[in-house]
Amino acid sequence: MINYFNFRKFNDKYLITNDFGKYAFLSAEDFKTLVLNEEVKNEELDTYLRNNKFVIESSKTKFIEDNYADMRAAKSYLHTATSLFIFVVTNACNMSCVYCQAQSEKGTIRGNMSFETAEKAVDIVLECPSDSISIEFQGGEPLINFETIKHIIEYTNQKNTSKHIDFNLVSNLTLLTEENADYLTKHHVRISVSLDGDELLHNMNRKYRVGGGTYQDALKGIKLICKYGAAPGAIQTTTRNSLSRYKEIIDAYVELGFRSIILRPLTPLGYANETWMEIGYTEEEFMEFYNNSLNYILELNCQGIKFREGHAQIMLEKMFNGVSVNYMELRSPCGAGVGQMAFYYNGNVYTCDEGRMLSEMGNDIFKMGNVYESSYGDLIESTACKAVCSASFLESLPSCSDCVYNPYCGVCPVINYALEKDLISRKYKSLRCGFYKGILDSLFNILYQEQKNYTSILYDWVTGEEE
Repeated sequence: MINYFNFRKFNDKYLITNDFGKYAFLSAEDFKTLVLNEEVKNEELDTYLRNNKFVIESSKTKFIEDNYADMRAAKSYLHTATSLFIFVVTNACNMSCVYCQAQSEKGTIRGNMSFETAEKAVDIVLECPSDSISIEFQGGEPLINFETIKHIIEYTNQKNTSKHIDFNLVSNLTLLTEENADYLTKHHVRISVSLDGDELLHNMNRKYRVGGGTYQDALKGIKLICKYGAAPGAIQTTTRNSLSRYKEIIDAYVELGFRSIILRPLTPLGYANETWMEIGYTEEEFMEFYNNSLNYILELNCQGIKFREGHAQIMLEKMFNGVSVNYMELRSPCGAGVGQMAFYYNGNVYTCDEGRMLSEMGNDIFKMGNVYESSYGDLIESTACKAVCSASFLESLPSCSDCVYNPYCGVCPVINYALEKDLISRKYKSLRCGFYKGILDSLFNILYQEQKNYTSILYDWVTGEEE
């Protein structure tokens, strides 16, 4: 008996996938045999299909009993409560990036999170039943309100009795001081810096409000963190300026000692939405950039330089191991509300960081509540939380439910709403859908061609130890 699967024509074969994240390439003849539920004559292929749950050998009840643990593993993120809490400690910033998603011309009020608001937010965090959580400081530029960051860390540690709590900071690092660096490293705060590539590209995208590039000051911040014994991560954003400079971007990361990069497409929120015609691109243009970058990264690996692309690594984890990394954008339902929450500086609570970014554009549709009025339970029970969950359940969405890439993908209701004024995209293939499908096309094409060097590198990204 055949198990449920999705499929698509892939070059001269058929790619099939199932809910466990397993996949296979079948010839037209073998595909027809499988669909007709006939016996597969190729013994090796028959064994593969049975081992990877495309063919059910026993009764449906026995199949469920034997495989429910694997399905639980594939959807393991559904068995935990909210684990990521974003604290937007200020919406002020010393920079004016061409693609800023956290600010908009419509948003003119600037403010900092007070100690009182911060404590109310932490109290909600500690109500969450998750044993392990992350608190992430964002902005604007969060170092502008460093005193509140310190207060949140100290108040949380004082009030916490049983949870494992990680602290993270996403910063441009241009305002980092010796005192800040010492405090952050002593309190084991993980740090991520926004870095778009080499100096020329970075300064094109990320300028000071008063004018001038920010690369050298960001570099000083990276070196200062390293001086205190920490190893910062980095966040890249792709603009039209980036498309022809993939080698320069990757070389800059490698030279600075980073061992991975997530090639992030632009999100059309805030300034990025308002200036899309100047800095945006089509999905075809982004995919040409991505494929050039991926091939260059793989060639570096062939030369012994260990370096990974993050989106590929997340998707490969499901493809090779059947386990979903808890990456909020690539899960079903998405992580909004049930996986992450964003506390704005004024106490408003949003389903996710993108939800609070949309509020900067004047729309509070993804607001779940306020720290002065809501408990954790109130936020989870909010209409906004329920709406984004139901709108991002891939298994019930048109065009997603029967897509061959369903096990590896995800949708963002916030971006759908920003672009189409609807939580569910009415287009056959939205912009973000095109990006993710393109990435998966690239990965499966490598596996389809059985490029041994590249395939072994992709396996190593998932099974090998982190550098």
